[in-house]
Amino acid sequence: MGAVETVRRFNRSYTQRIGVLEQSYLGTGRPLGASRLLFEVGPDGAAVRELRERLDLDSGYLTRLLARLADEGLVEVRPDPADRRRRAVTLTAVGLTAYRELDARSERKARSLLEPLTERQRARLDEALGTADLLIRAATVHLRVVHPVSDAATTALGEYYAELDRRFPGGFVPDPPDQGADALRAPDGAFVVATSDGAPVACGGVRRFDDSTGEIKRMWVATGWRGAGLGARLLRRLEDEARRLGYTRAVLDTNRVLTEAIAMYGRAGYREIEPYSQDNPYADAFFEKTLG
Repeated sequence: MGAVETVRRFNRSYTQRIGVLEQSYLGTGRPLGASRLLFEVGPDGAAVRELRERLDLDSGYLTRLLARLADEGLVEVRPDPADRRRRAVTLTAVGLTAYRELDARSERKARSLLEPLTERQRARLDEALGTADLLIRAATVHLRVVHPVSDAATTALGEYYAELDRRFPGGFVPDPPDQGADALRAPDGAFVVATSDGAPVACGGVRRFDDSTGEIKRMWVATGWRGAGLGARLLRRLEDEARRLGYTRAVLDTNRVLTEAIAMYGRAGYREIEPYSQDNPYADAFFEKTLG
């Protein structure tokens, strides 16, 4: 059986067994879409834009779902006190009760699915579903060109710098956030952020090195996402951006402590070269690749 048919069969089997096909999801009186949105709003509330990005929903459909929940007295949609241009969603007292009931029913449903299995079978299922979840999310991340000092870019770079500080023997001191940012935007560069469920999980940029060469910079993949092919996918996207900008060669530098990154560059066709710059005091390995 091929991978496509396996995914299709799993989708049919799983959606039937968790109650997605029922008009009243888990007996709540609401379909899955409205129930999921209620769960995502949660006790802490959420911005409408955040919900749209997290659930990857069409704006019109999200508006209709929110209107349904508001008509049922479960949520309130108001201007965000921190930014009046944005709308925030919060649960009412009735909505909080409904949320807790939904959470409890979902917990009972999961336990009922696991109940007939042995401990060994549960461990196998736990591992298999964890792997499937990671790979499906990795396959469906959004790769977008963003401003290099946007909220998404700043969050991703903060995680990247924190990891370098942990892994480099002498720590890591990043440049100021706006230093070099202009080089990572049009017309000579680009900065790409990968998001899943609305949160940044990877990033990287390309900037002009010379008329024919783009330099790949600040490439990072969140620890929990490694091993799912996201780094290779991001690197291909950065190479595509370099080609779009007119570059026929890509170069990059890194530190030998980052062994997994060096291995990925090798698999992607990069070859090690002599140092091409002294600008990065943390770099001790340099690579290039001809862009076809």
